[in-house]
Amino acid sequence: MCSSVCNLHDAVKNCDGVRLFGGGWEAGEMEDGGLPVSKWKDLNTDILLMRILQSFDIFELTSGIAHVCSAWRLVCRDPLLWKKLDLSMMKSDFIKSQVEPYVYVTDSSDKTLTRILKTSLSLSRGNIMTLVFHYNLFVSDDQLTYTAERCPQLKRLVMPAWNRIKKTGICKAIRCWKELESLTMPSIANPPYLLEEIKRNCKNFSELKIMGPCDMFFASTLVEHLPQLKVLSLRCTTLLKDVLIFILDHLEHLEVLNISHCRLIEIPPPPATRRLVRNLDPLILEKASRLQRFLTCMQDSCVMCQRTKNDEGIMRWYNYEGLWKEDEVSSLAC
Repeated sequence: MCSSVCNLHDAVKNCDGVRLFGGGWEAGEMEDGGLPVSKWKDLNTDILLMRILQSFDIFELTSGIAHVCSAWRLVCRDPLLWKKLDLSMMKSDFIKSQVEPYVYVTDSSDKTLTRILKTSLSLSRGNIMTLVFHYNLFVSDDQLTYTAERCPQLKRLVMPAWNRIKKTGICKAIRCWKELESLTMPSIANPPYLLEEIKRNCKNFSELKIMGPCDMFFASTLVEHLPQLKVLSLRCTTLLKDVLIFILDHLEHLEVLNISHCRLIEIPPPPATRRLVRNLDPLILEKASRLQRFLTCMQDSCVMCQRTKNDEGIMRWYNYEGLWKEDEVSSLAC
């Protein structure tokens, strides 16, 4: 709480157009640009406090500021503060395991996440529309269900780590999110159950980002259950040429496709072996010409292309802090 109040003091001092805790402007005093500036005491306190709180991160917002007084709690519950719940800076304290779910998350880490979720979801009052989890934030089924039930207006979910999420957990969450339009997810071995649930419950769903390989099974499942998909990002992974052609041929409503920094692989008939495609051939370019945007990058001089190559087509995002949030499609970037 003490650190939050100190941050509040700093934020107020730096707030545009006012001076606090250092002496206000007198009536008629001019700013450097020659424009008259109102005294800070004349400003609406709710607007001023909202401006300050918008600069706070999730840890500061949930640290007890809402309990200072009733006026502060009222502002802390304003929907403008809770359109997006960004947990992209919060990572689990975990160790890797050889058995499913392949990570062990400490009790203290779980309790911290649960506390932040409960406080955030209480203050947000169901107004969260975008929810972002860190690549190494391993949410449990119970935490996901609790969150889903309190975010009925969610339109965008970014959750790259599903190690602790079971089929029943994600399906129950999807049923709560009737307004879901966009999903960033890992590659999974059995996609039909998920995409079928999205098809059944999320009528406005249009954007998908897969952080990992997309094989023919995944691509065919996409075509079967999400034929209306408009935006698809498969960046920084290994992608078979046949899968790319299949997507271009069968996702007829696709408008944007991002395969930037992918290792495109061609598998010719035996006895020839698979080979790396270094340039897109005319057939692919012709099929992609119907798209509004076809984003590609296969350059040896590109740092991200080199990273995909060095990681053998499966990006080890934990080695590149923050890069997992990037995307050439602006609506999919965090």
